[in-house]
Amino acid sequence: MARLRPNILWYCTDQQRWDTINALGQPNIATPTIDSLCANGVAFRRAYTQSPICTPARASFLTGRYPATHHVYRNGNAWFPTQETLVTKIFANAGYDCGLVGKLHLTAAKYYEKRPDDGYRSFLWSHHPHPDFSRGHDYENWLRFEKKVDPVALYAPHNAFCAPGVPAEFHQTTWVSEMAIRFITEQRDGPWMLSLNPFDPHAPFDAPPEYLSRIDVESLPMPLFRESDIQRQHAFAAIDQQTKVAIDPRLRHKVQAVIETEHDLVASAPPLSYDALEVKANYYAMIMLVDDQLKRIIDVLRDTGQLENTVIVFMSDHGELLGDHGLILKGCRFFDGLVRVPLIFSWPGELREGLVSDALVESVDVAPTLLEVAGLSVPNQMQGRSLFSLMRGEVDPHHHKLNVISEFKDSIGGPQHADHSHGSMVFDGRYKSVVYHGHNVGELYDMESDPGEFNNLWDDPGSRDLKLERLKSHLDAMMATVSAGPERAVAY
Repeated sequence: MARLRPNILWYCTDQQRWDTINALGQPNIATPTIDSLCANGVAFRRAYTQSPICTPARASFLTGRYPATHHVYRNGNAWFPTQETLVTKIFANAGYDCGLVGKLHLTAAKYYEKRPDDGYRSFLWSHHPHPDFSRGHDYENWLRFEKKVDPVALYAPHNAFCAPGVPAEFHQTTWVSEMAIRFITEQRDGPWMLSLNPFDPHAPFDAPPEYLSRIDVESLPMPLFRESDIQRQHAFAAIDQQTKVAIDPRLRHKVQAVIETEHDLVASAPPLSYDALEVKANYYAMIMLVDDQLKRIIDVLRDTGQLENTVIVFMSDHGELLGDHGLILKGCRFFDGLVRVPLIFSWPGELREGLVSDALVESVDVAPTLLEVAGLSVPNQMQGRSLFSLMRGEVDPHHHKLNVISEFKDSIGGPQHADHSHGSMVFDGRYKSVVYHGHNVGELYDMESDPGEFNNLWDDPGSRDLKLERLKSHLDAMMATVSAGPERAVAY
C-alpha cells in the first residue's frame, strides 16, 4: 500500500540560538516539547544559517538557494525576485494546501509586506507583535476583535528593550498556535503544509511575566566573554553591527524601562548598557513560551489522528549574540551564537529516533529535504542537499557536507550602518574563516581547541600558512554558492 503524502508542520522561530534546547545540553531552560521532537526524530547539532540577518536567511531556506544566487541580501528590500521559486509554491502546485501564520519577511515588512507568488492559500500575517498604527495585521485584529482587547493600549506599557511583556494569553506566540490549530483541523481531502513563524525570541526581550517568573536569573551563566574582547572588537568598529560598542556583560547595569513608540528602534538598537543575565532570562522565557505553545499544536495533531503522518520541522532563521564577546543582537558577525541554529525533524516511524547528528548542514538543505520527504522532485535550481537519506539511516549520520557558509552583504540599512558591509564565513568542521571584504581585518578560529572563538589566528605569524590554506578553501566554498544558471540542454 502506497504511503500517503505527509502533512508538514514547519515551525521557524526568529533569532533563536542553537544552544537553547534542554535535550541538546542547555540545563538552564525547560523545553520538554522540543526535547520530545529530538527523542522522536533527528536533531542536527551543527546546522548553520546562510545569513545572520532575517530576510536573506529566510530567502535561502525558502528557495533552497544561497544568497549569492538568489541575490536577496537586504532586510527592507523593495521586492522579491520574480524568477525565484519558493518551496511552498512547489508544494501548492503539487496539491498541498499551504498556510502561513506570522512572519514571511521576504520584502520590506513595515505595516505590510508585498507577497511574492508564495503558494499560501491561507495567509495570516504578523511581522512583529507591536501594533502598527496605520493598519492592522492579523494578530492585531485577533486581539481587537476576538480577545476584545485594544492592541495599542495593551502594548503601550510594553515596548522596552528588556522588561516583562504582555500576558501569555494575549501573546503573539499564543496567537500563532491558535491559528495553527484552526488550520490543521479544517476539513480537506489532501495533505497540508503549514509555515509557523512567530516573532519570538527576537528582541525586544519581553516574555510574559508568568514565564519570566520561572527563570532563576542568578543561576544563569554569563555570556562568553574575556576582557580582551573589548579591545578586540575595536578593530571591527567600522563594520555594520547593531551593537556599536562592545561592553563587559559582567557589569550588570539595570536598564530603565523607557517606553519607545517606534518598535523598530527597540528591536534593533540596544542600549549602551544592560543586565546580560536579565536579557538571557527573558530570552529563555520567550523560548519556553514557544515550547508550551508548540505542545498545544502537537496535542491537536495527536488527538485528530494526524501526528503519525505529519513531518514536524523545528528551526530558526538565525541566532542571537546575547552578550557573547560583549555584543548583543546581530549584524555582520559570524560567531556561533549568531549563525548556528536549531534544526530538528520528527516523523514517527519514518525517521531514525533519538539521533543527534554532528554532520555539517545548512538552512538551504531544508527545502530539498521536505520535497524528498513528500516524494516530490527537487528542482535543478535548488542548491541545498536533502537530508532524508541521512535521517533514515541509509548513509553516515554524521557526514553531510565538507563545509558550511554564511554571508552578509548590506543586510541592515539606515544611516547608522553606512559601511554597507560585506562579510562571509566558511566553516569546515574545525576551522572557521571570516572575511570582511574591503577591510583588512578578518577572523580565523580553530573551533576544536577554541570553541568559544576567543583566539583569532588571522594576524598570528605562526598561523600564516594555515591562513593561506583556509583562504583558498574559503574562496572555493564561496564560489561554489554561485549558480551556473539554467541546466544545459541535452543537445546543443
